[in-house]
Amino acid sequence: MKNGKYQLMWIATGILVLVSMIVLYMTHRVIPFEMDDLWYSTMLYDDTPITSFADIIKSQIWHYHNWGGRSITHGILQLTLLAGEQAADCLNVIFTMLLGGMVCFVSGHRRLPAFFAAIAMILGLNANWRMSMFWQAGAANYLYITVFILAFVHCYLREVPGRGEELPRPLPGITIWMIPLGIAAGWSNENMGPSVWILSLAVIILVIRGGRKIKPWMILGNFCCLGGSIMCIAAPGNFVRSGQTGEEQYGALWRLFLRCYGECKGALDYLFPVLLVLAFLWILSRYVLKQAADAKDMLLTGCALLSWGALILSPHYPDRASFGTMLLCICEILALGRKIIRQRSDLAWPLWFGTFFIWLRGMYYCGEYLAIIWGWIK
Repeated sequence: MKNGKYQLMWIATGILVLVSMIVLYMTHRVIPFEMDDLWYSTMLYDDTPITSFADIIKSQIWHYHNWGGRSITHGILQLTLLAGEQAADCLNVIFTMLLGGMVCFVSGHRRLPAFFAAIAMILGLNANWRMSMFWQAGAANYLYITVFILAFVHCYLREVPGRGEELPRPLPGITIWMIPLGIAAGWSNENMGPSVWILSLAVIILVIRGGRKIKPWMILGNFCCLGGSIMCIAAPGNFVRSGQTGEEQYGALWRLFLRCYGECKGALDYLFPVLLVLAFLWILSRYVLKQAADAKDMLLTGCALLSWGALILSPHYPDRASFGTMLLCICEILALGRKIIRQRSDLAWPLWFGTFFIWLRGMYYCGEYLAIIWGWIK
């Protein structure tokens, strides 16, 4: 009977994942390229459309010096714009699935229900689902790049096994491909790059304290991530753009107040749903089931706090900027869920139903938008 119940869970989960993919694709199809998408489809410094990879390089050089340092994310954006709307819509769904998979790898919870939970929370707990996942510029800046960020995080967290776990086998060729991965993770967002660099540094310190030998790729990835972060933050275009925010008209204390307000809004508005779920599982794990936090828990939680706190250095904290922090929290949620189910398998169904209601929230967002576009809601 027990195996039958779990088989039913897997069947139901598979169906819901398939429904999710269909709904995501349908929603992407009705949301056109707009706003920044139209600008980034040109050379940026004039109205000439981009037609080749060489055009993208030229426009990103101009962008780096005149508007912002996210050269990799905006390069990805221009590549998807060059591919066309239908190809971009397919890629967006694929990368959403890849992001759900990377959440499972980072959390160590790699079963199909965990994958469903990741997809459900990415959409259902999102502060601004449209601007971070369905708007093409937002998808490149957050959805796409977070796949690379979590891949970088996963490589380092593998070196911190939990209690009773052995070190996994080395990943093939990691010393070579860690170079572009580290650069991409660092040269991502102004808050996520430095945060994951600190996580990689913390892992290196933990390995040294554990009496183990540091692997060359760990040092290489750490330096590449640091270099990418510096390139992103120190871009001349960032200073040009920050000069147009109008923050200079306020005094120092008032600016400090506004930035603290932005941090509070980030925690108590943008991130509140995911923090609520995380707090519930943390209490269940630590204080009800008496499970001890391990190094991975502390690293993920600390990295999430850093990525949230780092935005106090920015004059603007838009809701979509909470996307990376939300993903780190989701990784920790799944990690806690894995430990809870290992100890209490009877809690698998209650946790699945909780995930199902989060999924319904995400499907409501897309369903409502589709109904408005189709004229079903006026």
